[in-house]
Amino acid sequence: MDNIKIEVVEIKKPDDVNFIFGQTHFIKSVEDIYEAMVGNVPGAKFGIAFCEASGARKVRSEGNDEELKKLAEDNALNVGAGHTFFVFMKDCFPINVLNAIKNIPEVCSIYCATANPTKVVVAETEFGGEIGKGVLGVIDGFVPKGKENTDDISWRKKFLRDIGYKL
Repeated sequence: MDNIKIEVVEIKKPDDVNFIFGQTHFIKSVEDIYEAMVGNVPGAKFGIAFCEASGARKVRSEGNDEELKKLAEDNALNVGAGHTFFVFMKDCFPINVLNAIKNIPEVCSIYCATANPTKVVVAETEFGGEIGKGVLGVIDGFVPKGKENTDDISWRKKFLRDIGYKL
């Protein structure tokens, strides 16, 4: 049986920054995600990083905001799981770009899209003397405090209309 090491990696980011964390399978993902971002929210600021899983095994990155690009690169290196990607964003929300990113042919899955405090559960093992890492799951935010009541329902409905997501 293979030895496996499990670690929990905290995503480092400012509280007001949203991000998408997913898995893809091809080096051109950073460019395709870039195109999805500018094509869906032209004024958005963002940084993208992708962990190449073979070949040179670099963290490949793109973006139009150097601070967000560095944030994506640093978190990608910290997680270090092959073929994963991060998109950190300002002036837009994941809901604005999520379907466009999910529809990129090489995107395999999305682990989370959030501004919440987040931790990634990562497994590490060995392949013929080389280390490989994979994502076991994501911890996105906190546990519920209970069921919503009528006041909570009213607040939710008003909030969604106030921010323009419902009419």
